[in-house]
Amino acid sequence: MPNRLAHETSPYLLQHADNPVDWWPWSPGAFEEARRREVPILLSVGYSSCHWCHVMAHESFEDEPTAAYLNEHFVNVKVDREERPDVDAVYMEAVQAATGQGGWPMTVFLTADAEPFYFGTYFPPEPRHGMPSFRQVLEGVSNAWVGRRDEVTEVAGKIVRDLSERSLAYGAPELPAEEELAQALLALTRDYDSTRAGFGGAPKFPPSMVVEFLLRHYARTGSEGALHMASHTCEAMARGGIYDQLAGGFARYSVDREWVVPHFEKMLYDNALLCRVYAHLWRATGSELARRVALETADFLVSELRTHEGGFASALDADSDDGTGRHVEGAYYVWTPGQLREVLGEQDAEFAARLFGVTEEGTFEEGASVLQLPVGEGVADAARVADVRARLLAARGGRERPGRDDKIVAAWNGLAIAALAETGAYFDRPDLVERATEAADLLVRVHMDEGARLTRTSKDGRAGANAGVLEDYADVAEGFLALAAVSGEGVWLEFAGFLLDIVIDQFVGEDGTLFDTAHDSEKLIRRPQDPTDNATPSGWTAAAGALLSYAAHTGSEAHRSAAERALGVVKTLGPRVPRFIGWGLAVAEAALDGPREVAVVGAGGDPLTKELHRVALLSGAPGAVVAAGETGSDEFPLLADRGPGAYVCRHFVCDAPTSDPAVLRERLGEAPR
Repeated sequence: MPNRLAHETSPYLLQHADNPVDWWPWSPGAFEEARRREVPILLSVGYSSCHWCHVMAHESFEDEPTAAYLNEHFVNVKVDREERPDVDAVYMEAVQAATGQGGWPMTVFLTADAEPFYFGTYFPPEPRHGMPSFRQVLEGVSNAWVGRRDEVTEVAGKIVRDLSERSLAYGAPELPAEEELAQALLALTRDYDSTRAGFGGAPKFPPSMVVEFLLRHYARTGSEGALHMASHTCEAMARGGIYDQLAGGFARYSVDREWVVPHFEKMLYDNALLCRVYAHLWRATGSELARRVALETADFLVSELRTHEGGFASALDADSDDGTGRHVEGAYYVWTPGQLREVLGEQDAEFAARLFGVTEEGTFEEGASVLQLPVGEGVADAARVADVRARLLAARGGRERPGRDDKIVAAWNGLAIAALAETGAYFDRPDLVERATEAADLLVRVHMDEGARLTRTSKDGRAGANAGVLEDYADVAEGFLALAAVSGEGVWLEFAGFLLDIVIDQFVGEDGTLFDTAHDSEKLIRRPQDPTDNATPSGWTAAAGALLSYAAHTGSEAHRSAAERALGVVKTLGPRVPRFIGWGLAVAEAALDGPREVAVVGAGGDPLTKELHRVALLSGAPGAVVAAGETGSDEFPLLADRGPGAYVCRHFVCDAPTSDPAVLRERLGEAPR
């Protein structure tokens, strides 16, 4: 019999709707029930494409005796971290403070006042590698609750007090200067893996935000070192197993330092960010590899993640059936030499094995290999490479596909809109701009109410119940601003303004800091506030970037001031932890450069106007904003009272107009493309 989760829209929660565990969603009713029964709450947080979440669900939450114990001794609450990033952030902070590490599934025991007192992540069904079994943990917590309640509540109160006393080293609310950005670059250089590319050791995550900073720093300063780190990292990822060599798109991360074996889940946010990064790398260098990967990743977004409503689904699972009834991570993607021979025949299989690094020993598990693209292999016979890829892709299509999380997350769709709009414009793919526009339409139609307040998620065209958080407002505004620049439709600038006004009204603190939740949002044990990047740009610095761009478009001093005050945290953290505040560093580069404002005025169908618009869009000037429209247009403030031609401005102070694309390119510091 389904439990309460059967009425939810989250695919992750729905995965647990038939568990024998009597799950509750996060709700006042769950805490009232715990208070009435005088039992603690088990809070389990995960997401639909999380491999270990599936493992723990199968081992424990689908197990009848374990479920019976849970139902008798706890009120059990299941949370999708992608729907409630605020709940996840608050309790993850507690887990990391107590244990020094975190991850998902996250397992936290709470009082009926939502105060945590015991923490963990994945627990196995029996003791393993020094870890207690889940049943041992449950019995220990239950016994402590019954026999030492005063001690438990005292511990919970102390944890909440300790969390509330943690303060952010914000520093002065002022812009980072050249010195801080140079120090950040130096710190990145020290942490750079010069042999394998990327930063740090295993596991290695795609450093999307850091690469964006490096590209902007190169554009502003000409630093060849910054460009090398960006280019080398992008090439290593594109040739590694983290990239799907047959269909495009990136996996979540590499478990090794060499980018060979990925954790196979594919997330919308990674692919949106990386699509844009590779497009920007091509813009800076003309790299054919960057062009190919940007377009293949854009096509992956559309073919694999686009929903029938026009938005983009959250993720593809890592696991699928391997053909024997086993649900195995990576089964859809890996190959053995025998499988290559079965599809391609002996000669082409030998060629494909060399091309993609498939060995008899295997690079993954059970003799299977993850496809890579080593440097130099197969380049001389592009037609043969294309033929082999097509045949392997067609054969792979007969395997069971990984599951898809179909919920629409506002923030991640904002990132996808920006990526598809720019990639479509750069490579003359109007279909990609159309897909970006359709996703933007969906966000306005389903996720925004009449007051421009955002809902975090939707599914099947139905808005969820959870309010948007700061990253939703910031990333959707970023997507709308990118779409406005590409399309020349000022309505997207207007919508971005609505969202950013709410950011200033609801998310900015008195000292210029930003909170992850609105002033009028549900009150948790601590109001989350994190300026550092995770898998996506932090809401804090993403908001700073969107505010800065909007101010450049409109001349609004209020938005410019809010952006500059927010960037004070980058001045403090940038030189110390640049890997974790890459987007803030990228925004700081834009602020130091102006950012430049480019107005292109002329008849919409005129070839010269189109060429000027394209030159403006291809500018690598950090954070440059572009407004294009006809003479007399009032859709963009930058176009007001301007005659035909292209204008390059800073703070609305402009050079003389030009109708020569070469002159515009020179003024923007661009090489011919």
